[in-house]
Amino acid sequence: MTLGCKVNQFETETIEGLFHQAGYRSVPFGEAADVCVINTCSVTALGEKKSRQIIRRARRENEKALIVVTGCYAQLSPEELAALDGVRLVVGTRDRAHIVELVERAAREDGVVFDVSDVMAAKDFEDIPLYDAPTRTRAFLKIQEGCENFCTFCVIPYARGPLRSRPLESVRREAGKLIGAGFKEIVLTGIHLGAYGRDLADKTTLAEAAREILSLGGLARLRLGSLESVELSDALFALLRDNPRFAKHLHLPLQSGSDAILRAMNRHYDKAAFARLLENVRQAVPDVSITTDVIVGFPGETDVLFEESLDFVSRMGFAKVHVFPYSRREGTPAAHMAGQLPMAVKKGRVRRMEEAAETSARTLRETLVGRVEDVLFETETEGVADGLTGGYMRVYADAPVKLGEILPMRLSRLHRDGFWGERAAEA
Repeated sequence: MTLGCKVNQFETETIEGLFHQAGYRSVPFGEAADVCVINTCSVTALGEKKSRQIIRRARRENEKALIVVTGCYAQLSPEELAALDGVRLVVGTRDRAHIVELVERAAREDGVVFDVSDVMAAKDFEDIPLYDAPTRTRAFLKIQEGCENFCTFCVIPYARGPLRSRPLESVRREAGKLIGAGFKEIVLTGIHLGAYGRDLADKTTLAEAAREILSLGGLARLRLGSLESVELSDALFALLRDNPRFAKHLHLPLQSGSDAILRAMNRHYDKAAFARLLENVRQAVPDVSITTDVIVGFPGETDVLFEESLDFVSRMGFAKVHVFPYSRREGTPAAHMAGQLPMAVKKGRVRRMEEAAETSARTLRETLVGRVEDVLFETETEGVADGLTGGYMRVYADAPVKLGEILPMRLSRLHRDGFWGERAAEA
């Protein structure tokens, strides 16, 4: 069971492959199992709460199973998780290549086995090969680990440690496996993806890693995960603009549209710089789609500062905005800042920010009606399939489609959070 981000999803898939290599068989969560692995999240208090709930559920539904917890929550609070009934093994965010050996050790011993080392001392990317193809329609490929930004609200640098990058030859090898398994789209992920290559001896860049993957035959689409805006490069812009297989989509976390709050967050830009960057991106890469993250209710965010942020987000033309209420995380500077806000205020601001963001996104979507876009279909419910364009727009259709395939679709009208699509002729 996986909680949290795309990096966690990728790591769960590598762990599953290690178990299969050792002769284990996977079963869906909730079915009878000898071992239950839970990859936890600690980015918010809600993530930790859900992690604890899943552990308790696993214990109820599989009373005899050996419960393993790993991930960010396990790295940050191993003793807390070890105290939960049924937990027999706690593994942090390092050394997961040995997880099968650790499980078998825990099965032989009494009590709880711990394998949580000092992640801040980590120097190398833990290069665990993909032994199995993922079971989704899009494949995530983790190429970077660690973060050194130390935003005042975030615990992730303490859970993941310093920057470590996957060597370029390993990136190419693992991407080749995914293409060989039939995946049409690969999404590059990392904790601080834009910093890819800084720690490598040859200073390989993210643009070079993307170019290497795009040189492989058989791939229909490459997409980037979340990037810090200050780390974009002209080389990346050129690749996005000129290679039709590189999805024209960038996820650039803003976090706040107030300069005062950005300073308090220890973000490394102001809103004027962010706006200039968006203008430059759109000039360099026509038709690029930009999505973002915004936190509301940060300590000290007054009504005036919230309105400032709301106005800025409304004017930036984002295709989608993921809105989060500030989550107080012990061990971070923001947890002890003055001006902590009640949850009722934060919830109200989430609602208003989401409404403003949807109004802006809908205006953008209206300009795209009638266009033909390639859509990777991912799921189907009651005869209606849905999937994503290269620009990360969701498209729904009742035409016969094969999940996992990319098909040209005409965006005939707005529908729900995206478009209703009709099958278009092949180019």
